[in-house]
Amino acid sequence: MNSTVRRLALVSALWISAFLQVSAQTRPATASPASAAMVPAKSAATIPELPPANPKNFTAASPKPETVDAFLHQMWGYDHNRTWRVAGVQTTAAAGVSRVTVWVLEKVPGAQIQSMVFLATPDGNHAIEGTNIIPFGAAPFAANRELFRTGANGPFRGPATKAFEIVEFIDLQCPHCKEAQEIIDKLARDFPKAHLAIQLFPLVNIHPSADKAATYAVCAEKTSTNAFFKYVHAVFETQEGLTPTTDDALLKNAATDAGLDGGAVAACAKTQAARDEVDAEVRLAAAAGVEQTPLLAVNGRMLPEFNDIPYDQLKKIIQYQATLDGVDSGATAETLAPTNAQPMPTNPSK
Repeated sequence: MNSTVRRLALVSALWISAFLQVSAQTRPATASPASAAMVPAKSAATIPELPPANPKNFTAASPKPETVDAFLHQMWGYDHNRTWRVAGVQTTAAAGVSRVTVWVLEKVPGAQIQSMVFLATPDGNHAIEGTNIIPFGAAPFAANRELFRTGANGPFRGPATKAFEIVEFIDLQCPHCKEAQEIIDKLARDFPKAHLAIQLFPLVNIHPSADKAATYAVCAEKTSTNAFFKYVHAVFETQEGLTPTTDDALLKNAATDAGLDGGAVAACAKTQAARDEVDAEVRLAAAAGVEQTPLLAVNGRMLPEFNDIPYDQLKKIIQYQATLDGVDSGATAETLAPTNAQPMPTNPSK
């Protein structure tokens, strides 16, 4: 994959976790009703200042600028090098749909002020940018947090309590899910008070053996959580060999390698009860808007393809969510320090 395509893939992967954090840095400011008076050129050696917003660009009754600001604080507040200003909230031809313009600045010498535009839906609960639809509002992750607290009951590591819950959605035939397990191991170590659960989400349209692997998994879990994790590890080890003609033998062997009766697990996987459990996990993912794997939900905050996020940044985002929610992640200052040993800023703010 060339660097341009990889960058576009990374933008797609991060849109819900950081709300277009990459595209906001790279998209040039556009002349629009909310931004036409924008940004005189500055010397490359200086950091420009965000201009004041024009009151004439606030023609819609909702969302309130304060709500937009609170939303962006949830999305971007972990990044101390980014600042922003709500530049306009305008009516559109679609009743109740508002056009929101935000000016964004990375606080580094030579940075240019960028504009980001999205639509806010009439219910006040969603934002639309391009073809992406994400939760919106002062507490955009609250609904999914509650959904997972009640419905994400898969095998887990860490405490049984869900005050701080990290849910991993995996497809057992997904190579990126296999690669991500090293990161999951680090998160379990670095955030010891996180309830780190797995939810199965087989992507049957692209991985023809993923669904069968998931039914075997729910049967492995019936023996013990430890057996489940051993089975998952064994499947990942032989993942490349999974095909519709080999999967029964390989999955049965994975169950045996996990210390289980492979034949019994294979028989269980064919039952309606196993089918129903996998279907329930898929429904939970669909209700939360999960469309890809691997994906983490940190107290409801969605982080698609988190293995593409630099680990230091991933730690910052996770700890920031814990701080927003007022819960203890168990992480130490040493754990949260960047790997270059530079101290991490305190008191997150924009």
